[in-house]
Amino acid sequence: MGITWGSGPPPGSSIPITAFFIAKPTDSLGTINSALAQGKHLILTPGIYSLDGPINILRPNTVVLGLGFPTLVPKQGSASMKVASVPGVKLSGVIFDAGPINSPVLLQVGTPNANNSDQTDPTLLSDVFFRIGGATAGKATVSLVVNSDNVLLDDIWAWRADHGNGVGWTSNTADTGVIVNGDNVTAYGLFVEHYQKYEVIWNGNGGTDIFFQNEMPYDPPSQAAWTEAPGVDGWAAFKVANTVTGFTGYGMGSYSSFNQGVNIYAANAFEAPRLPHACEPERSAHDLSK
Repeated sequence: MGITWGSGPPPGSSIPITAFFIAKPTDSLGTINSALAQGKHLILTPGIYSLDGPINILRPNTVVLGLGFPTLVPKQGSASMKVASVPGVKLSGVIFDAGPINSPVLLQVGTPNANNSDQTDPTLLSDVFFRIGGATAGKATVSLVVNSDNVLLDDIWAWRADHGNGVGWTSNTADTGVIVNGDNVTAYGLFVEHYQKYEVIWNGNGGTDIFFQNEMPYDPPSQAAWTEAPGVDGWAAFKVANTVTGFTGYGMGSYSSFNQGVNIYAANAFEAPRLPHACEPERSAHDLSK
């Protein structure tokens, strides 16, 4: 209702509770997906949701709200959630835990190579967290893939566990925390820790990251086990793809604390394509011949 001393309605919009399907961990995946297909928004009440397949968000402007950080765990090596290439989806307050069978991805936003979206109605991921091990044994190649354009990422934490249950270099395996393929994606507060290859891969153009925190994996057993390419020790924490022509980052940091008692080195914390300096004047053919 907003403040009593204000005039007019408060900012934002409201959705009646009757427009939501209120899910419990005992509800089947089919029941949840059926409600979403019929146009319901989704509230996930607290608990652990053991899933035989992905929760499918198919309709634009769907709201998915977790209460008490419900945890989604895939049982059969699938994704836990897939968002179609539709605008305006809002997902908040959910934990994605990897399951015992390796998942290629835990959360996929947009279908591959279908970058279309509406910049005036962006999809939002807010307070969405990922765990590979720690709470329970789990494996996933990638935690989050963003294929859609104009997505907003607000407080994303992707963690390959360095302590807890099911932890070890060959136990809770995970290549990459976040892959961004969409254009004009903006991240506010991106925390990605301990993955075994590139922690973040940014393939989309026009991207922005405001604050990035990274811890490299603590537990490589040898340099050979953690080597990007011949002559390149370790893996960069943040990789901006060579095809990218525009990316902006603010407040980005990475650090390491290798703790296996062997010498481990990282050649790069950040990798980006070499771009012409914006202030560099054009040179004539005569100049270039010198």
